[in-house]
Amino acid sequence: MAEYKTNVMRILDKEHIEYTAHEYPHGKEAVDGLTVARLLDEDPATVFKTLVTQGDSGGFFVFVVPVGCELDLKKCAKSVGEKHVEMIHVKDITKVTGYVRGGCSPVGMKKLFVTTFHITAQNIDRIIVSAGKIGYQIELSPSDLVALTHGQYADIVRES
Repeated sequence: MAEYKTNVMRILDKEHIEYTAHEYPHGKEAVDGLTVARLLDEDPATVFKTLVTQGDSGGFFVFVVPVGCELDLKKCAKSVGEKHVEMIHVKDITKVTGYVRGGCSPVGMKKLFVTTFHITAQNIDRIIVSAGKIGYQIELSPSDLVALTHGQYADIVRES
């Protein structure tokens, strides 16, 4: 990969967290996570997407799940102690996180929000998440990522 560094990569470097950067071909628009996994020639179970919700309390919550999965909003709400959570509107992503749709990373958002990773991340050595810019991903240890984000693990996806 080229020597291009995203802010996420700079944060990881500053924190001395080991990662591997990946780049995939892209246009100006984001592609779905399954396409990203295919473009990187990676198992979709190891490529995670970052989704942002808002609870009844008005707080924002970040959920990180495998790209082939869908959030179960009831499970998500329970995991963060809310009655309900709803996905934020696409138009609000940049305002809330500092990232654009398709380039949202659990690392380096405008604020440190409560972040929950799907429990399957505990069972794999490396996961891949957005590096904060469309076309760039980072691969790292889930435990390093959870520690950096002060995250937690929970069962937060719909049963297939």
